[in-house]
Formats: sequence, structure tokens, C-alpha cells
Amino acid sequence: MTQDAVAILYQALPPPVIDGLRKDAKPGGYSDGGADIGFVLRGQGHHVLTPIADPDPIRPLDWVFPDTAEGIAAAIAAGATILWANSVLFEGHPIETVVGQVRIVGQLPTLTQRYDNKFTTNRMLEEAGLPVARSFLMAQATRPGVWALADVEAALTQAALTLPLIVKPVRGRGSQGVTRVADLAALRTAAILLIEDAKFGDTLIVEEYLDGEEVTVTLMPPASPLPSGAVRAAHWPLRPVRRFDQKDGIAPYNGDVAVTANSVAIDVEELATPAVQAMLAACVRAAALVGARAPIRIDCRADASGAFKLFDLNMKPNMTGPGRPGRDDQDCLSAIAARADGMDFGALLKRMLAAAW
Repeated sequence: MTQDAVAILYQALPPPVIDGLRKDAKPGGYSDGGADIGFVLRGQGHHVLTPIADPDPIRPLDWVFPDTAEGIAAAIAAGATILWANSVLFEGHPIETVVGQVRIVGQLPTLTQRYDNKFTTNRMLEEAGLPVARSFLMAQATRPGVWALADVEAALTQAALTLPLIVKPVRGRGSQGVTRVADLAALRTAAILLIEDAKFGDTLIVEEYLDGEEVTVTLMPPASPLPSGAVRAAHWPLRPVRRFDQKDGIAPYNGDVAVTANSVAIDVEELATPAVQAMLAACVRAAALVGARAPIRIDCRADASGAFKLFDLNMKPNMTGPGRPGRDDQDCLSAIAARADGMDFGALLKRMLAAAW
């Protein structure tokens, strides 16, 4: 049997504007994580294809193909049987043209586009009975389903929300553009700045601020083996990771502060508590509802009573880790979680590879 040949894609295509909303591209297009993945997989003996014959471990673009039609064609011409989509996919993405021709590590593009809208995703989860932070949409001018900035007080009353609150993009990435506001003046200022900047589009989310502990949960697809090696028929969670040292109630952007500096997996005692177990059950249901075929990450916070609510589902979590020179502190949140259950970064990647579809 011929060994699979893996080619890793990075985000070279500019993010599309979808219904007036935009997801800002990560600098480097996740090429750093793609290089981490390729370097570690090759070290495990996997056949990893690269754009150049002798990739330099410190040069990320040596390890990854662009997710353009030309880049995908080059990877397949080089013999790729698996495309690892370490990129943000969307409807009409070039990878759709090779579905069935090669296997893919990643999400269905249509589902990624649908559930990258944080507002509609949370409303869908809420309608399914899951505990989700309350929120509403706001823009400069009113339109169906969207409140005008001038009517924010009426919007807060209707949504039964009180300050402080969170203002954030609808299709954001990480904590970029996310602000905690303590009063109406700060809310208006943050909203105007976000709308006028136009980096994320013309609409934003005003969301309930939960002042309890924040954790993030990585959900693995059913095809990924458990730490024991067994395969189950449902999505399953890695250990929740606690986020600390937040700045004004917001976790710093990981491009500014490595998550290893402000994140730690919870211990087994806390894992067994009813509040955490209820949160994990909700996250597993959410992963099934969005049809996750690769890891997703869900950020959750506790309310005043200690009950966790889901507030941010990420279809494409960051996936960086140690291996290449100078990358020892680059465990992503999912890698921190996996390590707590006895899986290093390489073991996590092997489980992701096993779920190629």
C-alpha cells in the first residue's frame, strides 16, 4: 500500500467579504502553524510534500503550499493524496474542486463560511437549547435584525442586557477588535471605531459580558482516535484550558502574547465538577450541530452563578506547536489541552490526520 503524501495549505487568498462582513487574514496566513505541522509530521516519518526540495525549518513558506487554485494544483501534481487545509475555507474556495480527488484535513468550506458568523452560530446553538451568551447586532443604520447605534439603549432593554458588555466583530479572529465597555459612552466609541475602521465590515455584535472564569474547549471529530487509541462514534473534548492574565476582561491576541504565557489546562478535580461536565456536554453537542470534521475550539465563560456559557465557536482554531527551532513556546490552546491528557503536539497531529475525509 502506498503511503499517503500530505501537502499543507496556508491562507494565501484574501478573505472574501460575505454579506458585508469580513474575517481579517492572519499575518502570514497561518504559514507558521503549517510549517510546525509539516516539520513534526515529517519527523514522525510521514511523507510531507513541500514547495521546495530541501525546506529550511526556520522559513515557514518553505513548508506550505498557497491555498490558491495554482497552489492546490501544484500540490496534487507533486503527488499529494491528502491536503491539510490549515486555512480559513469558504464557499467557492478552490479546494472544493478537488473534493473526492484527494482527502482533506479540515472542514467543509460551506460549513466554515456558515459558522464563522459568530452571531448566527450562537443563535442556532441557543435555539438548540445550549447555554449561549446573549447578544444582538448593531450598525450605523437600522435594517432587519440589526439595531442602529443611535437606538442602543432600546436594544439593551429589549435584549435584557446590562453593562458592562462586549463589543466585537461578527466574523472576527481571536480577540482582534474585541472590547469590553463599561458604559454607554464607551460602547458608542468602541462601536464607531470598529465600524469606521471597516476591517471587519459594517456590522458588529454587542454581547453579554460574563465575569466568571474563561476556558476554551477543543472538540475532536469522531474519526480522531481517543488518547487510548479507541475510536468512538461521537465528537469528544480535549481537556478545557483556563485563560488567565486577561486585559480588561479580554484574553490578549495570541500574536502579541503566546498562549503558553496565559493559559493552563484545568486539573482532574475541576474537570469532574458538574459545571465543567455540563459545559463539555454542551460543547460536544455544538460540535455535532456544526458538522465538525476537524478540531474546532469553543470559548466559554462562567456567569455570576458559576454556570458556563458558550460565546465563541471557532471552526479553524490556531494550530501551532513546538518542533522547529525557536518554537518551544508555541503550543496552541489545543496542544496545551492535548498535553494534559498525555498527548504531545505530534500525537495531536496524528489524530487530526486520522480524520482526513
